[in-house]
Amino acid sequence: MHDFEHSPPTPGCTAAIIPAAGSGERFGDARNKIFATLAGQPIWFHAASRLRARAEVGPIVMAVAEADRKAFEAEFAPLVEQLGIQLVNGGAVRTDSVGAALDAIADDSVVMVAVHDGARPLVTDGDLAAVFAAAWHSRAAILATPVAGTIKRDVGYGRKSVTIDRRDLWTALTPQVFHLGLLKEAYRKHNGRPATDDAQLVERIGHDVVLVRGAADNLKITFPEDLLVAEAILARQTNHA
Repeated sequence: MHDFEHSPPTPGCTAAIIPAAGSGERFGDARNKIFATLAGQPIWFHAASRLRARAEVGPIVMAVAEADRKAFEAEFAPLVEQLGIQLVNGGAVRTDSVGAALDAIADDSVVMVAVHDGARPLVTDGDLAAVFAAAWHSRAAILATPVAGTIKRDVGYGRKSVTIDRRDLWTALTPQVFHLGLLKEAYRKHNGRPATDDAQLVERIGHDVVLVRGAADNLKITFPEDLLVAEAILARQTNHA
């Protein structure tokens, strides 16, 4: 039994799951967008490297599309080996991929799990430290950023809109970090209901999820133009390191 209230996180206590089984459909590429390069390395490698740099992170499990498995085991084998990544086959939707990765975690020293998008290569070490610490004590915490723009809701009637109060609205980021048993329970009770992130599954079983303010430049690469923005952010991060 771990004393989360009074003990600090221990080295290797957190398994990282990287769901990376999506397609390149919105990215406009036949290949998975995570193969796109940023500063000469695939974007998934940047994401995984930042997790690997944290002492809390032990196993890293990446869920990849079965069609991409050969590329990871051949073309990217040196990078996979360098970071000590375990590959598993992902599924048709995100929850299938995370579920498969959860099933693959067999290290008894793991008590927490961090789920991080393979297409988010720019998460900072400071944000990782903050969300890991918050989750260690609360058992569920995610990085998020306050919604900045004015939010409108389409209510029909000829595209009539109403303005939504944004003061309590946040955009969820990753990683999302949970006690391993808590996330496994959420997945056992999932029953296939649609969910856009893992925090939603945890909320459904009645557990609070702490919001940890993260940098808005923790960008998710979705479209080709996002790479241009990511290059600029990475250059700034590198210059300030």
